Amino acid sequence: MAEKESKNLVDYLKKVSPGTALRNVIEDLISANMGAIIVFDTPEVEKLIEGGFKINCRFTPSRLFELCKMDGAIIVSPDLKKILYSNVLLTPDNSVPTSETGTRHKAGERTAKQADTFVIVVSERRNKTTIYLSDSKYFLKRTTELLSEVSSNLQLLEKQREIFNELRSELNVLEVSSIVTVKEVCNIIQKSETILRIAEMIKRYFAELGNMGTIMSLRYKELIRGIEKTEDNILRDYSNLPLKKSKALLSGFGFDRLIELEILARLMIGKSLDESIDTRGYRFLSNLKLSEEEIQMLVGNFKSLKNIFNATPEELQRNLKNNDTEIIKREIDYLKDQILQGKALS
Repeated sequence: MAEKESKNLVDYLKKVSPGTALRNVIEDLISANMGAIIVFDTPEVEKLIEGGFKINCRFTPSRLFELCKMDGAIIVSPDLKKILYSNVLLTPDNSVPTSETGTRHKAGERTAKQADTFVIVVSERRNKTTIYLSDSKYFLKRTTELLSEVSSNLQLLEKQREIFNELRSELNVLEVSSIVTVKEVCNIIQKSETILRIAEMIKRYFAELGNMGTIMSLRYKELIRGIEKTEDNILRDYSNLPLKKSKALLSGFGFDRLIELEILARLMIGKSLDESIDTRGYRFLSNLKLSEEEIQMLVGNFKSLKNIFNATPEELQRNLKNNDTEIIKREIDYLKDQILQGKALS
């Protein structure tokens, strides 16, 4: 799914999160074993409806629920301030592809695709709610199910974060000791990417939970803090590709392919897993009081962190003209010692 589509779906999930007026109507419909189609209005929607009644009244949950007792679809304004039509027949083009079998769900999915809109279909028989946003489809989970899903995924995220922290600490020591192999680099890239993907999945759940997920969300933010920044710096330190291309390459790896470290090593670094490799130093230098321009200059001129460690203050001075290079040199040596003593590097 494209990034724009994902963001739109998250925005719409917030409209049906627990406690919202629309979610209350959905839960009331399920409790009453009633089906419904609720369509968000767009200019294209009105070309796909026939019959029914023009309501144009203020939206309230009770009004919407009562109107759902009639057959046909209900059209609401995108801002949920008005109920525009009720009891209408949806007439999307039958050539629009659909994966559904039921009449109500077919009409809902085709309308969402053809009118580029948001459609909610509550199933009368299955007590299930399906939402469609343009080409996207999502099953709305019950609150208890959602809380259980988030809890189990947070536990998984915690375990992955622990492993990530261990890999990062190991890489820190190997980098300042100049004994890194491609395998260590690929291990931490794989782990950071796994965490980011789990995080993206949980993020959608939080949108669906709304205010009920606030406390869990705090733990979630703590667990993913700094992961993307670390991954970006590691890619800058080791990948043969520019950062943007490296990230695009990673995004094309499915979970099953992401575990194939040898392929990752060849495509991104151009070496086998057991080969040694020097870090360029972006991640290490980002922990010092240096501007991005200064970091770029140091990496560009010295080529590796090992060469930066060996540089004299006079050599550093040629790249850091507005800094006291004696102080910078001491900070570099201090941070290196801290890492060897077990201090974490972001």
